[in-house]
This record gives sequence, C-alpha cells and structure tokens, in this order.
Amino acid sequence: MKTGFCSWLGAVGLALVSFLNPQQAGAQQGQDVVVFAAASLKNALDDISAAWERETGKKASISYAASNTLAKQIEAGAPADIFFSADLDWMDYLAKKDLIDMKTRSNLLGNRIVLIAPKDSKAELSLQQGVDLAKALGDGRLAMGNVDAVPAGKYGKAALEKLGAWDGVKDKVAQAESVRAALLLVSRGEAPFGIVYQTDAAADPNVKVVAAFPEDSHPPIIYPVAVTKTSKNADAASFLSFLRSGKARPLFEKQGFTFLDKPASNS
Repeated sequence: MKTGFCSWLGAVGLALVSFLNPQQAGAQQGQDVVVFAAASLKNALDDISAAWERETGKKASISYAASNTLAKQIEAGAPADIFFSADLDWMDYLAKKDLIDMKTRSNLLGNRIVLIAPKDSKAELSLQQGVDLAKALGDGRLAMGNVDAVPAGKYGKAALEKLGAWDGVKDKVAQAESVRAALLLVSRGEAPFGIVYQTDAAADPNVKVVAAFPEDSHPPIIYPVAVTKTSKNADAASFLSFLRSGKARPLFEKQGFTFLDKPASNS
C-alpha cells in the first residue's frame, strides 16, 4: 500500500500541475474573467462557463484547487476576479483582510459529504454513532482532503468526531491537497475508502457511494461566491450574475448541488 500510495502522489503531482497553479493561469489571461473555484465545482462550472460564453461571447478562465490554496493565492496577489469557496471559513478569511467586495457576496450552493469506495467494492457500512470505520479499513487508508485546511477534509473530520470514529482512523488517513485528489486516490484503487462531496462521487464512474454522512454530523456545507476587491474586470459582475441565474441553476443541480441563492434572473 505504501508503494502504491507513493506512486499515486507522483501521478497526482504531475496530473494536477495546471489544475492547482491558479496564479500562473490567471497571469496568462487577457481580459477573461478569472475565477478561482473550489475543486469540487469543476464539472458544474465548466458547463456554466461554456454556456456563458455561448450567450455573451466572453470567456471565464477558471482555476480549480482547494479553497485554502486559492485563498492564499489571492492573499498573495494572484489576479482573481471571483472567488468561489467550498466553505464559509476561507471566504471569511479573505473578507477579514478586505480582499472581498462584500456587496457581491452570497451563499450560492449546498452539498453533502459521502463515504466512497472503488466501484467494485463489496463494502457495506452504516454511518451512525459508534460506526467502526477503522475495522472496515483494515490495513488500508482513508482518503480525505487535508483535515486542517481543505473544506471537505474539515467537514469529514468533524463528522467522524461526531460519530465517534475519528480516534480509530486518524492514523490511517491519507490527506490530499484537494477533494478531487482524494477522489482520485479511491478511483485508482489506492485507498479502500474516501470522504468526498456527493457531487465528486457522481462525477467519477470508478467510485461508488457507500453511505452519506448525517447532515447534523458536521457544519452546514455552504459554497459562498464573491467578486474580489482588486478586480478591475467589468465582466466579473456579469459572470457572477450568470452564476446566480436561472440558467446556471439546473447545471449546478445536474451535478448534485443544492441551489441556495434565489436566482437573480430567469432570463
């Protein structure tokens, strides 16, 4: 397992260089709206940005990574026009540093976290108080986003603590730099279980959902979005409006997100 895990780390490092290098990506763009978005939003935002381009002829350049990585990049001066976080904490982090235009901020989406396994796994587990996840793992690892920084990792740790399972698995956790990296670890068969968003599980045919975590086992999963304070791009407000519109809503819901914000427009 250790050899496989090291191989996976190397593969992910190579595969996600562009995926996780938002500062370089943003700097290379011209007048495109530069969006820094949580990795779990990729499928939905790829579809939405394509729809916006068809409608307006304008482009959004989207860099995907863990919300903590993106927030730190923005703090360091990366040229982002919009920040779309997978939790409130990292949006609040930038707001406290006066890097977010608070007039544009809204809580747009909701999600759920689930326990996944490779698609051919026969594992069955009920996520209730006292669940023995450590026994189910055996000698395997539990793939999660970094539990101190990545939103999905923080949600997952909170849920495991609430269910009384954290102490048994904390030494078996394979912490990844984003939720999509944790998903890949399970998808490749390098880990028998992982904790990701239900939207991530739906996006990968090589994994299956074993069980969903009770919603009261962790803080509400909320995705806030806002224009950055440093943005000079006049099209940023237009793209943000499109994200909140009735045209974007079904594209988010298609991927399994809950649309929290009242659509700004149905036109």
